[in-house]
Amino acid sequence: MNHESAFDAIRSVAPTISVGILTANLLDLGSEVKLLESTAARLVHFDVMDGCFCPMATFGPPIVKAVQTPLLKDVHLMISEPLEKVAHYVSAGADIVSVHVEADRHIHRVFQALGAMQNANDPKRGVVRGAALNPGTPIEALEPLLDQIEMIVLLAINPGWGGQSFGAETPRRLGQARELVEASGRDILLALDGGITRENIADVGKLQPDVVVTGSAVFDAKTPADNARFMLETLTAAAG
Repeated sequence: MNHESAFDAIRSVAPTISVGILTANLLDLGSEVKLLESTAARLVHFDVMDGCFCPMATFGPPIVKAVQTPLLKDVHLMISEPLEKVAHYVSAGADIVSVHVEADRHIHRVFQALGAMQNANDPKRGVVRGAALNPGTPIEALEPLLDQIEMIVLLAINPGWGGQSFGAETPRRLGQARELVEASGRDILLALDGGITRENIADVGKLQPDVVVTGSAVFDAKTPADNARFMLETLTAAAG
């Protein structure tokens, strides 16, 4: 990355996709990630769930650390009380750490702590701090945090339950988040996560998010590299 900051690297290629590995073949994860590296995708996404914040439990820092890749590591923490845990993910090589606003009563302190941490891959990259929001949480909850974050992640589904569709309220919520960011005068990335498929990626692209998280649309098939290219190219074309 030639010492380019992680934020600038994402901003320079937006709109782009962050490919979730949860539906990849975890027994052959190195090869699966290599397939992504052969595409124009720049981010690999880790869905970390603790079984407390949401009903599913997935993996922790060892898996994040085990993935050796030039792709930016985008770590989405769906965990309770993250303050004492975020450092482990940064040490494991996270370039982006997204924490749920709902996850800690002192969420402002979590982002302050992240802002003082050094990127384990390259200190000059910095760590992109993402504020994630469940579908049922008002967008206004982000306003006190805007000075402490570089990315907003709006979930279009409730985390931890399979089989959900892209939430109908998501376009309106993205518009509200965009207005909030513009009013703040800050440059903050806007990401959408959940329920994004081959069938709706063009419609999602028209909403003009900076980052779209997609996992099963890439890995629930025999041609993940081709799927990643399709999702990225369709997103870019739709965004204009």
